Amino acid sequence: MTVREELLDVRKRLDGIFDRREREAVILLVFDYVKGWGRVDLIMNEGKDLSDFTKNEIDRIVDRLILGEPIQYITGKARFFGMDFKVSPAVLIPRPETEELVDWVLKDYGSVSDLSVLDIGTGSGCIAISLARNLPFAEVSALDFSESAIGQAEENAKDFKVKIRFIKADMYGGMPAPGSLDVIVSNPPYITPDEAVDMEVRVKDFEPADALFVTSDDPILPYKRIEAIADRGLRQGGAVYMELNPRFADDVVAYFKLKNWQEVELRVDSYGKKRMIKAAR
Repeated sequence: MTVREELLDVRKRLDGIFDRREREAVILLVFDYVKGWGRVDLIMNEGKDLSDFTKNEIDRIVDRLILGEPIQYITGKARFFGMDFKVSPAVLIPRPETEELVDWVLKDYGSVSDLSVLDIGTGSGCIAISLARNLPFAEVSALDFSESAIGQAEENAKDFKVKIRFIKADMYGGMPAPGSLDVIVSNPPYITPDEAVDMEVRVKDFEPADALFVTSDDPILPYKRIEAIADRGLRQGGAVYMELNPRFADDVVAYFKLKNWQEVELRVDSYGKKRMIKAAR
């Protein structure tokens, strides 16, 4: 079978699994993983024969994709902020919306040196590492309750040659020293169980539930805890930045205002959804 014939077969098998644009992006990732080829390589080699081994490898990956497994877990990497992070089912797959949160922090603090930063619920470490690479002389700490996630984040930090202090702890546990932090950032769990019905299989069945879901009886509980951490830990002029579930964005804003955070800003993401909050005093 030629490369062109295999491409046509893969497109047909993935039709209906992804929309056209996402399907083509996934196919490129598959061929990059199996052959190390980019778009130009595919065009240049489309008339050549594929070995049986390569065809079988591609077909096995397509089988997994059809069952819903994310391409990022299959290849073991996900693109975030211009970097390829190692990922596994122990951590959430980094998403473009979270890049916008990192951008916000960097626009506010990118020219400030010697900051103390805490990332709560670090997962793969994508937020902490992106900030550590772009904030001058920052001291970055990253917290997660999952030992597997901490291991993954440590591996990524080593790959990108950044120094981060990793803390294995639950956000509902200890508190930082008073006035010890300049920036707190978090992408906490924020999806309620009733929303799972409308979620894609590759998210709800493959990504870690503890990093996705909150209880329906108090869906903003993680934000309440982060508010308490920020209230104690931030020094004057510091701020907390968090990703939001658009359903509960106004509730989080109202809670921070209730707790006397005078500077509370809500922002929409590139899709026009209420996605990020900054709070400062």
